[in-house]
Amino acid sequence: MTYKDKILANRIYLVLIALFIASLVTSNLIFQKFFYWYPFYLEVFDVKLFEVSVGLLPYPITFLITDILSEIYGKKKANEAVIAGIFASFFSLCIIYVSQNVPATSWSPVNDSTFSEVFGATPLAVFASMLAYLFAQFIDIRVYHFWKTFTKGKHLWLRNNFSTFSSQFIDTLTVLILLCAFNIIKWENFWGLLISGVLFKIVIAALDTPILYIVVHSFRTRFRLNRNDEINDITLIGLDNEITHIGTKNLK
Repeated sequence: MTYKDKILANRIYLVLIALFIASLVTSNLIFQKFFYWYPFYLEVFDVKLFEVSVGLLPYPITFLITDILSEIYGKKKANEAVIAGIFASFFSLCIIYVSQNVPATSWSPVNDSTFSEVFGATPLAVFASMLAYLFAQFIDIRVYHFWKTFTKGKHLWLRNNFSTFSSQFIDTLTVLILLCAFNIIKWENFWGLLISGVLFKIVIAALDTPILYIVVHSFRTRFRLNRNDEINDITLIGLDNEITHIGTKNLK
């Protein structure tokens, strides 16, 4: 890779990390609003199919991004994104907790009760999401790389969907157990929300497969990568060495 290619690859990596963290934190903040999507009318355990939280809209993006990172930048870089997401979620939890405990002024457009109603359950939701997210994302990355190694880099659709299906089930199951345990959601809605949530995520995961193919093809074409090539730490270390060499040369 040329020096310009390495600079571009590093910038794209930072953009992907930013999108990943923004999607994760946003999904935690908006989760209390539920919406419906009825491609067909069906009830599962007294819950209409696809009555799900709006937090599910940005959340699948995080799995798409970790798949892109796993495919192009390697397992280590994908794990780094997961760790960054944990710190971002914890930091947002701290900010919300402090904001909730400072008194609103008499003229504040949003008073204390309204703020608590919207964000009151957010710290618990973030905590639940962080635990579920930790399990699901690491499992997603491990399963993804298992299938990548097993298929010798072939069948991108298989590792994308298999890794996402298994991790999304674990994520939904863990979040719902914790939210029901904290009395944020009633246990009577557990099975209906679990099935609706998992099926919704599976549909989204299947729909994002063409996007993954387009992105991976664009990367491989732009950076002249073979099927199993990755832009890993060795490449980026080479970038650091080139920058250091250029800086030293300019000082002479």
